[in-house]
Amino acid sequence: MNEKQVVEVRRRRSRREVEQLIAEYESSGLSRSEFCRERGLSLSTLSRYRKRRAQQAPAGRNALLAVEVSGRAPAPIAATGSALALVLSGGRRIEVGRGFDTSALEQLVRVLEGV
Repeated sequence: MNEKQVVEVRRRRSRREVEQLIAEYESSGLSRSEFCRERGLSLSTLSRYRKRRAQQAPAGRNALLAVEVSGRAPAPIAATGSALALVLSGGRRIEVGRGFDTSALEQLVRVLEGV
């Protein structure tokens, strides 16, 4: 064989890199093919990552979470316009209204907490 073949060996992405990639796709507003083209990623790889993440999510999403009750009285819901307010470590606060998308909130918390 006279021609030399060049094979690019890619390193495996970490779980955190995969989560970040999925989060970027979901917040990009791009179609899967547009996103993959921009990132040099195959459609099947993105689909596999998303499918794996969906399979790893808790079945009923009824996982127990530790909470801390603050000593101050919360603002009434009518005053804030939120159905739920969540204060994360580091002082981050997330407020959501009734009928919010729970999977989007879960993803946001994971990104902010660096999970």
